[in-house]
Amino acid sequence: MTSLNDLPIRDDLRGREPYGAPQLDVAVQLNTNENPYPPSPRLVKALGEAVAEVAGSLNRYPDRDAVALRTELAAFLNGDTPGAGLTAAQVWAANGSNEIIQQILQAFGGPGRAALGFEPSYSMHPIITHVTGTAWINAHRDEDFGLPPERAIAAIGEHRPDLVFLTSPNNPTGTALPLEAIQAVLEVAPGMVIVDEAYGEFRRAGTPSALELLPGNPRLIVTRTMSKAFAMAGTRLGYLAADPAVVDALQLVRLPYHLSAVTQAVACTALAYGEELLGAVDTLRHERDSLVEWLRAEGLMVADSDANFVLFGLFEHRHAVWQGMLDRGVLIREVGPPQWLRVSVGTPEEMAAFRDALKESL
Repeated sequence: MTSLNDLPIRDDLRGREPYGAPQLDVAVQLNTNENPYPPSPRLVKALGEAVAEVAGSLNRYPDRDAVALRTELAAFLNGDTPGAGLTAAQVWAANGSNEIIQQILQAFGGPGRAALGFEPSYSMHPIITHVTGTAWINAHRDEDFGLPPERAIAAIGEHRPDLVFLTSPNNPTGTALPLEAIQAVLEVAPGMVIVDEAYGEFRRAGTPSALELLPGNPRLIVTRTMSKAFAMAGTRLGYLAADPAVVDALQLVRLPYHLSAVTQAVACTALAYGEELLGAVDTLRHERDSLVEWLRAEGLMVADSDANFVLFGLFEHRHAVWQGMLDRGVLIREVGPPQWLRVSVGTPEEMAAFRDALKESL
C-alpha cells in the first residue's frame, strides 16, 4: 500500500501532521471553543426556509462577490463598534477565518516573504503561513502571555516582516491586547498587520476592538468568524474588515465562487437572528468569570481571559490530567504552553461536570 512519503509531495511538507483537535464521542466536549447553545427551533425553521429558497437555483453559480452577505456583515460590525462606518466594500468573507488568513498570506506573503507572530498563539497562523511558502518568525510573548508594545516594536525592528499577526483575545491564552499595543505595531510595521478577533464578541466590557483603528490605517486587517459567538461553527464563515484596496487584493487570489449559495443564505439568516444568537454571550462571559474564580480557589494558575475559554495549570504531567478528564467523560484541550490545559466554556451543566472530573483527576 502506498504511503504518503511514497508520493512526490513538497519536501517541506514531509513529516508534518495535519491540524485538528480530537473529535471523540464523549458526553461533555469542551475542547474546540464552540458555543454550546444550538440554534433555537425558530431559527432552525428560518434556516431551513432560507436553504429551500436557494435550493431551486443550485444549478447556477452563487453570487461570486457575496455582496448581500458582506453588506449584512458590515452592518453587524458597525453595531459592534459604533462609529466604524464600514461598507460592503471594506468587508470580505470566506469559508471560515482560516481561509481568510490563507487568502491574506497568498496576497501579501509567499516565497521570499515573512510573517511574524507572538506565540503562544493560534497554531494555524504558522501552519497556513508555511503552506503558502511564507517564512514564519516567532517573536514570543511574555511569561504572563502579555505583549508589551516595546517587545513588539523591537521584534518588528529586528525582523522587518511583511506581515504581523496579533491575536486579541489570544488563543489559547484568552489574553486581549490594548489598542495602544496595536497602534504601536501599526506605526512601525513595514507591511500588513492582521488582528485576529475570532473571539472578539466575548471580550470584557471596556475592552475595545481593533476596528476602531481602521480609519487612517490602510494596512490593518481585522478578522472575525461566525463559528464562536454566533454558534455557527458548522456554517464555516469567516470575514474581515479592512481598506477597500485590501479587499481588491484578496479578490486576486480567491477561488471563483468560493462561497456557496447555501453558505451565504445560512450566514445572512444567522445575521438576521443575531440578537438571539448573541444572547448567550453574556451567559458565557459570566460562566467564564465564575470558572476563573473557581479554578484559582482550587489553587491553580489561570490566565486572564476575554474569550470563551480558559487556560489553566500548572501540571507536571498534564497529559495524565487530560486523560483522567477524558476517562470521566469530559474532553478538554491539551494545547498551548507545556504544563497548561485549555477548557471551553460550556453550559452550567457541562461546567459542573468539568469541575467534578477535574477534582477527581487531580
